Amino acid sequence: MSLNEWYEKGLDPDEYIEAMNVNKDDLLYIYDNFSLPADDAFFEEIRSKNLRAIILTEDWCGDAMLNMPILLKISEAANMPMKALLRDDNLELMDQYLTNGTARSIPIIIFIDTEGQEAGKWGPRAPKIQAYIDEARAQLPSKEASDFEEKQKQMHRFISKSYRDNQDNWSIVYESIKETLKTI
Repeated sequence: MSLNEWYEKGLDPDEYIEAMNVNKDDLLYIYDNFSLPADDAFFEEIRSKNLRAIILTEDWCGDAMLNMPILLKISEAANMPMKALLRDDNLELMDQYLTNGTARSIPIIIFIDTEGQEAGKWGPRAPKIQAYIDEARAQLPSKEASDFEEKQKQMHRFISKSYRDNQDNWSIVYESIKETLKTI
């Protein structure tokens, strides 16, 4: 399938959010509380590129919960239509955007032009967020340790809370997506 066909297959953001069960409240919290910076020149620049965005996502994904509302705000300000595709239902597309060639990490945002050609991609995390995750993972005991699973669950809860409540993370994501869009 072409990227245009994938885009047409996608869910409108409102449809996707309405169907969420796991991270809906936190995603909406970020959306409701994140304010875009006064970046009119940037939004005009993106508007002039006539881009659309496809986001590969899943409701259970904390990174998607953090990144999607930021993308939504950018998309609204720049008149950049976007659609959501569930990763697990669209592995043919997902497998074209593997992280490090092996991992089905999400979200992946594919920016396409008016012809449906890939203009750029972003994800699954802003580099500064990735460094934060790497540091947290380094603190975990070995996978063979009896308390590994419990410690990993604690880490995931802590990270999700940080994604929701630490507005610095929101700005980091905004700046990272902006940087990608400026290179298109």
